[in-house]
Amino acid sequence: MEYKINEIYTFKLSSGEELVAKVLQIEGNELIVHDPVSVAPGPQGLGLVPSMFTADPKAETRINTNNVTISALTDASIRASYIKATTGLTVPEAKKLILG
Repeated sequence: MEYKINEIYTFKLSSGEELVAKVLQIEGNELIVHDPVSVAPGPQGLGLVPSMFTADPKAETRINTNNVTISALTDASIRASYIKATTGLTVPEAKKLILG
């Protein structure tokens, strides 16, 4: 998969953990990402929790692509949850405009 800067991806690691993160840079086999969060089950379904509790959340974070088994663009609803969790901004639902 070819990654694009400023896109939000879901990564399944060889450990089985699933991460969601925004790619900021690509350096060889490493992705520099913003605010990686792990997908975790909760009482109301899946939730997003910090991937590293003791790291500075604004520090540069790298994912070694050798440890990624599956990756894809993140689903729109999860992407909206990620943006809200990492920035506090709520993404409005896309409205369909019907003309004619």
